[in-house]
Amino acid sequence: MNITNDNEFKAILAGLDISRQRKVAAAFVEGVLSLCSDPRVNAAIDIVKRDGVTELELAAAYQMANTARVESFCPCGKEIDWRIQTGHFVAKAALDCAKPAKEDVSLAWDAAMDARIARTCEGIASGETIERREVEREVGNQYRILSDFIGQ
Repeated sequence: MNITNDNEFKAILAGLDISRQRKVAAAFVEGVLSLCSDPRVNAAIDIVKRDGVTELELAAAYQMANTARVESFCPCGKEIDWRIQTGHFVAKAALDCAKPAKEDVSLAWDAAMDARIARTCEGIASGETIERREVEREVGNQYRILSDFIGQ
């Protein structure tokens, strides 16, 4: 399947059961994982990706990712360090993967959006001009990941 827009992307994600949403969300995060140096984020994604992961293990992954997210949050009134913000959004994307399931929330969609924000923050941190094509590249990667995932 060739996904061509976010409406298709979001609809497909919403149709996945929670276990499959977690797996594809983890794949989205892996696409930006190199932008975060916090080992807790890597550990959280490793847990989420495992077959047969338990609710207790997901809770531990959630806690690890949340701690990394909180510690990288830029407080109001402080100058933003965009590299830290990049890590913050990678951690937030990992947190999305492990969060408790709710009927009206697509955790995979949330992880995809946070991964895109992380990529944007990295562009700002590196001093590069943020061009639409950089974001489009991340979007295209996510479309490919999902297409490959549902093709399995």
